[in-house]
Amino acid sequence: MSVSADMSPAKGPVIAVVGPSGVGKDSVMSGLAVADPRLRSMRRVITRAPDAGGEDYQPVSETEFEALVQADVFALHWRAHGLRYGIPRDIEKLRIGASGVLVNLSRAVLLQAQEVFDDFRVISVTADPEVLAQRLAGRGREDAEEVQRRLARASLALPDGLRQVYEVDNSGALCAAIVQAQAIIQAERA
Repeated sequence: MSVSADMSPAKGPVIAVVGPSGVGKDSVMSGLAVADPRLRSMRRVITRAPDAGGEDYQPVSETEFEALVQADVFALHWRAHGLRYGIPRDIEKLRIGASGVLVNLSRAVLLQAQEVFDDFRVISVTADPEVLAQRLAGRGREDAEEVQRRLARASLALPDGLRQVYEVDNSGALCAAIVQAQAIIQAERA
């Protein structure tokens, strides 16, 4: 295990994985975690039904979420798509001795996250619009109107002012996107 100059165990960076719905953020994150056992994943707390599918998350009610906010449990929390999302302060424990901690974040909270976490990087996962449309339709979580809303938001730019942003194209084979993301993470460690 590496140690920092003050002899405490080194902390890995927080690596935000962002991109539009259906781009495959969770699949890229899972592939990265399998490829590097020292790369950890942070589970989000979400006010989403427990049986909604998709990512591994901690489902809570609005009331429970608000109680967690009041108890100062979150390092970061925000609203998006009619839901509330939180990243517990436990993320700091995951960073110790890790090569990094992957976390799925919304674009709107990136600048705030950059201020909260001392070593923060962004991997922006992209895909061709046709691929996104097929993936959203195929997962069956949204009706046709919601799919169109999500596709319209897919082209939104990341906020200005982010210091470390890297793009990964996930239009094709998932393994190619994972290899591309691995190369980015490894290059940053060097």
